[in-house]
Amino acid sequence: MRTEREGLKRNQSRNMESDSPSSLSDSENMSADPSPVDGTDRLCVSEHAQCVPSRVLHLRQLPVDVSEQEVLALALPFGRVSKLITLKAKNQAFLEMASEEAAVAMVNYYTSAPPTVRNQPVFIQYSNHRELKTDNLTNQRAALQAVSAAAVHSGNMASGGEGRGLVLSQSPVLRIIVENLFYPVTLEVLQQIFSKFGSVLKIITFTRNNQFQALLQFSDTVNAQHAKTSLDGQNIYNGCCTLKIDFSKLSMLNVKYNNDKSRDFTRADLPTGELDPTAAFGVALPPYGAAAFPPTFHTHTGLSMAAVPGSLVSPPRVSLQVAPPAVHSVLLVSNLNPESVSPHCLFILFGVYGDVQRVKILFNKKESALVQMSDGTQAQLAMSHLNGQRLHGNVIRVMLSKHPVVQLPRGGAGQEEQVLTRDFSGSALHRFKKPGSKNFNNIFPPSATLHLSNIPSTVSEELLKDFFSSAGFTVKAFKFFQKDRKMALMQLASVEEAIEALIALHDHQLDHNQHLRVSFSKSTI
Repeated sequence: MRTEREGLKRNQSRNMESDSPSSLSDSENMSADPSPVDGTDRLCVSEHAQCVPSRVLHLRQLPVDVSEQEVLALALPFGRVSKLITLKAKNQAFLEMASEEAAVAMVNYYTSAPPTVRNQPVFIQYSNHRELKTDNLTNQRAALQAVSAAAVHSGNMASGGEGRGLVLSQSPVLRIIVENLFYPVTLEVLQQIFSKFGSVLKIITFTRNNQFQALLQFSDTVNAQHAKTSLDGQNIYNGCCTLKIDFSKLSMLNVKYNNDKSRDFTRADLPTGELDPTAAFGVALPPYGAAAFPPTFHTHTGLSMAAVPGSLVSPPRVSLQVAPPAVHSVLLVSNLNPESVSPHCLFILFGVYGDVQRVKILFNKKESALVQMSDGTQAQLAMSHLNGQRLHGNVIRVMLSKHPVVQLPRGGAGQEEQVLTRDFSGSALHRFKKPGSKNFNNIFPPSATLHLSNIPSTVSEELLKDFFSSAGFTVKAFKFFQKDRKMALMQLASVEEAIEALIALHDHQLDHNQHLRVSFSKSTI
């Protein structure tokens, strides 16, 4: 009997500790005002528990290092958040909504659509605490500042007054930027990925600042918030095509045409005309120009939202396994300067965007050439970045060829024809032959700034500048990487000059066993 009494006392003591206000605030020096009926936060799934609506909500099974911004992202679509207490050691948090109606809407929604944070299910229930209080004004202000910072991080906001929290003015329209664009991303791929989080109504794709972007409209703001929280920072393909997602200032999209650039999934009757960007967005967009993303791609298939094993870059960034599209890998390059172009020149330039297998300058039309890449996605990537660029004084045109492969000259071909066709399939200069190479993450449009790597320790800044200057290029700026002097940035006079320098000096031998590596940089000096 004595042992049973001692055990009962220990259990009662533990229950009293969990019921006490201080149990919420050991680390934050905050306390909660418990209800007079019962100070515990029991699970609502219990058949004996009464789930009485409350402005205070209890969140459980949060990630260990969850941020306040991530917690608030779950609540802000439903209304103002007055206070927030996170208990990171217990993987829990308490939110006080500005109204009971907002709390009820949040619980009702997440009951039918359980939320996740970093792919981890989170449980939300009413708390028996009727109000969250802070021990002093300093802590109260600190809590409100955390709410404010999270709201600013998540999107546009409107102040609700001190002590009342902040209300987020969100849009059901998301602005999506795809970085590290190694494989082309189509409208259909975006629809498949984002429809996991709700009804996708409209999508418009475009190119701005040499980046592939899209506007995507959900049926409501809650679905848009879920998609943003879950997908921001993830890779569509393993190691590349990273999604950067923000809320758009537009409240809705006006789509006039259903084609490869825009789609209204609620209007199958729309014509397939050329999209007028100004009419679609209500804002002025730059015209599709030199480095514009090509308008037509084949549809991706085999989408799976499962993470690729070993592809986790840094939490919560994971890859979405998407089958690369199957398209022809041969490009037709026209308007070349026949006096300056060579198979090696095109091999080096197009090799920035994929592994070039063969190059053929047409014998009877030397201003045109065929370039065969390793696969169709590399061909699409090279086309999107090089079409409209200036090479040897000419603006070149790059498009997909109908030829499935580049044929090598036959045995009876003349010497000139053999010189105009080269097989580079065994070249040691392929940048992407190693699976998972970090070069996949460093593919950028041509720019005036070059990224130099594999620089010997004996080579100084002055020596590199003189090396480029003596080759006929104008060096505007130079900077070694602080943490790694094997790499540097060099800014030349123009993009065209940078293209010429990359072709001429990539793989140039700097000492007896080290060759310079040159690529385009997204940075400026």
